[in-house]
Amino acid sequence: MGVMILEDTQLMTLITTSISNFGFPIVLTCYLLIRFEKKIEMFNDRILELLHVIKEEMRKN
Repeated sequence: MGVMILEDTQLMTLITTSISNFGFPIVLTCYLLIRFEKKIEMFNDRILELLHVIKEEMRKN
């Protein structure tokens, strides 16, 4: 069971290196998730509208 204990400078170096290595993909992923979230919400709203219309039409018949 090896517990790795890092000094403050080692921890900062690890964090800085991780951000520089993975920062762009993380930022890009967040951007795309935000954009897609809006589209998914719109899609969900349209599906709910369609479901409501279908239920109303079934009640009429």
